[in-house]
This record gives sequence, structure tokens and C-alpha cells, in this order.
Amino acid sequence: MGVSNILWRPSPHQVEESNLADFLRWLRTSRGHSFADYIELWRWSTDELTEFWAAVWEYYGLDEADSYDAVLAERTMPGARWFPGARLNFAQRCLAAPSDTRPALVSVTETGEPVETSWRELRDEVAAVATRLRVLRVGPGDHVAAYLPNIREAVVALLATAAVGAVWTACSPDFGIPSVLGRFRQVAPVALIAADGYTYGGKVFDRRTEAAELLDGLPTVRHLVTVRCRTTGSWPVRAGVAVHDWPDTLDDAEIEFADVPFDHPLWVLWSSGTTGVPKGIVHGHGGIVMELLKSLGLGADVRASDRFLFLTSTSWMVWNYLIGGLLHGATIVLYDGSPTFPDVNGGWRIAERTGVTVLGVGAGYLMAGEQANAQPRAAVGLSRLRSILQTGSTLAPSAWRWVYSHVSPDVWLQSVCGGTDICSALAGAAADLPVRTGRIPAPALGVALASWDPEGHPLTGQQGELVVTEPMPSMPLRFVADPDGQRYHASYFDTFPGVWRHGDWVTVHDDLSIVVAGRSDSTLNRMGVRMGSADIYAVVDRFPEITDSLVIGAELPDGGYVMPLFVVLAENIQLDDTLRGRIVTAIRTELSPRHVPDDIIAAPAVPRTLTGKKLEVPIKRILQGTAPTEVASAGAVTHEDTLNWYAQCGRTIAGTPK
Repeated sequence: MGVSNILWRPSPHQVEESNLADFLRWLRTSRGHSFADYIELWRWSTDELTEFWAAVWEYYGLDEADSYDAVLAERTMPGARWFPGARLNFAQRCLAAPSDTRPALVSVTETGEPVETSWRELRDEVAAVATRLRVLRVGPGDHVAAYLPNIREAVVALLATAAVGAVWTACSPDFGIPSVLGRFRQVAPVALIAADGYTYGGKVFDRRTEAAELLDGLPTVRHLVTVRCRTTGSWPVRAGVAVHDWPDTLDDAEIEFADVPFDHPLWVLWSSGTTGVPKGIVHGHGGIVMELLKSLGLGADVRASDRFLFLTSTSWMVWNYLIGGLLHGATIVLYDGSPTFPDVNGGWRIAERTGVTVLGVGAGYLMAGEQANAQPRAAVGLSRLRSILQTGSTLAPSAWRWVYSHVSPDVWLQSVCGGTDICSALAGAAADLPVRTGRIPAPALGVALASWDPEGHPLTGQQGELVVTEPMPSMPLRFVADPDGQRYHASYFDTFPGVWRHGDWVTVHDDLSIVVAGRSDSTLNRMGVRMGSADIYAVVDRFPEITDSLVIGAELPDGGYVMPLFVVLAENIQLDDTLRGRIVTAIRTELSPRHVPDDIIAAPAVPRTLTGKKLEVPIKRILQGTAPTEVASAGAVTHEDTLNWYAQCGRTIAGTPK
């Protein structure tokens, strides 16, 4: 990839002022290690894994509070044991910043003014809620479930839960009740914290009835803590459940943190629930502290002076990642609303209003702005924005260029690959590396990332399976309801024993830059040539007549293979032979004849998970004959009503495999 594809370079001053540069200076003076750049540092961080993580521990001052017996007692996967002997509480580390009047949180809704919560106020409120939880006899080993939007109370409740040593889990109130119950029932929570509603796209949604349904479906809940956001009416309740209004919990109290071991469970995150029962992924206090110190600090360059916003809900792992900003003393910004309200510049407008310096977004938001020909720099300003974190799915090359043309020519666009599984990044940007169209600059520090062929041979410059060959501190402790670890093992280690297979199709180039081409289990395979779906989307989604698209490659029971392209058309557009021909020509010309789909079909919608990922694998299974009810949990996907349409379509196209 040539110089012409470079969109941005950090200035020498920007490199010098970065957290990465400070860490390199610290390594030189305290450890005697000199590294010329990020790439040299990455090689050392994976070759000398235990020395690297010991350095992270000391650099971030954890040695001042605690010690450990070893960095990595067992290096196997699964089953790695990190920092045995250490005691570490996530909430305590998040609240370690001086208790001053600077804002720790800024909360904002679609129409309201931003409300600041100081570090002192946050600490006091967490102390009060944690004390009340202890009074309610909620403690280590108990689960606290939250049905909350992205509001201040959600952050306080998470930190209070962690402070008492209980285990947090959450779903956003836009999730359907069957989907929420499919998650919460697995952990048998003793307390439920629920909001009365939320606002999205200018509409108010009352969720008190849904909260009552949750109580009916969760017989283990003893306490309901209610958070009033939108209503003044009464709450329906269940006999045997004590109800506590949130304001009643806010008594003066001293903060007290449970003394928990490094691998004490912190929270349960959930898989999308599109391939059966959602997987409950258990992470530990210590692993998350270490990973988010490293990832946000040395990777994303988040600092105490930053205001950090992620456009997300409480159901997406990036919400938990956002909370990690507190570990760095940064002010985190919580937006409860739609990023496209009242128009596609809504998210940018919120960033400008709240003085955001680091903004996290899903790829879909950037591509929506490009498709709408939005010009946020002209419309909004974005005077303080220095960095954009983009994740969720692959970003089309044209959207990269749109960011530099219409958001800011000076912004640092950080494309990040990671996941709920590790609640962090596997690959991302580096403060001394340029931004190039379509490329993630490098693997994350401490992540032994590689691309492997089906036989387990490393690949360079060719697509292969994304694997991680050494353990990471934030790999799951276990899955919920998986006592023998079989489900955990099958999810990551069945393909390459002892090596983490992430499930993404990836190309690692000579310079260690990375291109992610979509999920490897939804990879297109034409006559032995494997292709990522993102390549096709990058071409098709540029058509103004098309608002969304989905390409599927499905192996059929008779040995055939079918690869249809589904397109959602703009208003008043018909899928005629002319438009089909233009699509085929573009794909054939810009990609290859092998990328040309067998058929192009107008679809009513493209179903997605509630965090915005296209349902490639579930739709593939439907086309192969699996019933829609078996591939997606009720309430876990958007446009759920279209799944039967895809099933009917599958019965039609299955007879014409290529």
C-alpha cells in the first residue's frame, strides 16, 4: 500500500506527547529497554509476555497498592492463571483519581443539557449505593442485573456492584423481554436495577411493564431498585420483592471495597444470542483492569485530560470499555439517545456540545454519514475532537476518506478489532504509526496475533483465521453454566488446540498492518477462493439506490454452493436489470468475477444484532434450512419479522446453486 493511501500522520509533537512515548521513556530509564518504535515494542511485548505485563503493572502504579506471587503461573490456553496472589478491585481502581471537583461523568440526553458529576460526587454516590447493597445482603458471589440505558445511574450501579464483590450484568431496555430473560436467568440475579424507560429518536418508551415481566421471569430476585428517568407513575411489582427507589439509596457513607483476588468475577457480558442460547462470558477484576489500562492508555492514548464518549448502549461491550476511561482519570461522556437524532449529525453534535476529545463509534455510523453526504465539520464544528475510535465491523475505504474530508483532516482515526470475548482490542492504532485507508495499523500490545491457514501455518499477505497464540489477562475466566468448560473450549480452541481462534477472517501484512474481512464462519468461498463479505459491501453500499446489503455464501446439503446478494433499496427505487447489471459490473471490475453473486435479490431489510452487526451466520443457516426460531432469540435482533421472509427466499434459491 503506497504513500497515496496515507490519510494522516502524527506530528513529532503528537508522538512525543503520547502515552506510548512516555511508556517507552519509562522502560528505558526503569528497565533498561530501548525500542525504536511501536512495532519493536510489540514484538518484545509478545516474545517476553510476562516481563511486558509486569511492566504494565508497575507503570500504572499497581505495585504501590498490591503485590503478586507470579505474573503468569500457567501459560496454557484455556486455563492461564494471571497474577496469583494479587488482590485487585475494579471499582477501587476506577475511583483512584483524586476526589476533586473535576467532572468524572457528563450525562446528556437527546434534548437535555449536559449534566456533570464530579469525581467527589461519583465516589460518594458509589459509596452510598454499595452500602445499601450490603444492607440488602448483596455481596461476593451474588449477581446484580441491570435493565438500564446509558445513564449516570448505570455507571454508579456497576461500580457499587464491583465494590461489594458482586457480579454485574446488564441489558439495555431496548432489548425484548425474551432476550433479556434468556440472559439474566442464566445467572440467577438477587437484585434487579431497572429504569422506568428511555428516549430514542425523539420518542419516549415506558418500560415499567417490561420490568414487571422480568421480575415474573426471575424468581431469584429479592430486590428491585427503580430508577426514574421518564415517568412519575407507580411500578408494578411481584410479591416477595422489596422495591427501593434509587434516591432512597443515596445516604452518606464511607467507601469500602471488597478485597477480592485478581480472578474474582467482575461482570458477565453476553454474546449476541443469534446462534442459540447467548453465551455468558465471565471476566475478572484484575484481567479487565490490566487490559483496559493497557488498551485505552498505551493503545488508544486516552488521558486524564480527555473527554471520552462512545456512542453505545449498556448492552454492547464498548460501554464497559468506555467505563475503563475512569481508570485513566478521564471524563467519560454518557449519551442516552439515538446518534442520528434529529439527523445523521446527531452524534457529532453531542460530541461538540460536551467537548469530547476521543469519540468511539460503530462503523455503521460513519458509513451512514457518508451515504447521507453529511458534513459534520461544517455543520457542527468538532473543534476539540482529536481522535475517533471505530469498531463493530469493517469500515468501507470510502468511509475512511469521508472522515478526513468531512469530519476533520487532523483527526486520528483509530480502527479497532476486538470483541466481547476479551472486552478489549486485539488490534488497533499506535501513536507513532500513520492512518492508511482500510488498514488497522498493528496488533495490540501483548496480543500475539497471527493469521493462520486451515492447517495452522502462519500466513503473510493472505487471508486466514485470526488467532492469538499466547494468553491475555482479559480472556474469559469461564462461561456461565459451563461447569466442565466444554462450551468455552468449543468456542475458541476446537480448531487449533491450545490456540485462540477468534472467528474473524484477517490478513496480516509484512509491516504488521491488518485487514479484517468479516467473520470467518461467514466467509465466502467460491471454488476454493475465500473472500470476505466486507469487500463486497465496500462496493455495493456506495450505490445511492441501495441503503443496506447482505451477502451470504451457503453450502447446501446436495454439495452445491449458493451466494446471493440481498439489497435494501432506497425509496421509489426498483431492482431492474439495469441496476443489477451496474452492480455486477462494479463487483466484477473492482473485485473479481468470483465475487459476483449468483443472484441479486431485493430484501425488505437486513436483520442485525442489537449492537449493529449483520446477521450473516444466522441468515446463512436459514438459507441452509434451519428454522428462524433456532438461529435467533426473540428480541435479540432488529427486523426479526423478516427472518421468515429469508426462510421462504432460501427455499426458492436453494434449487439453483452454483
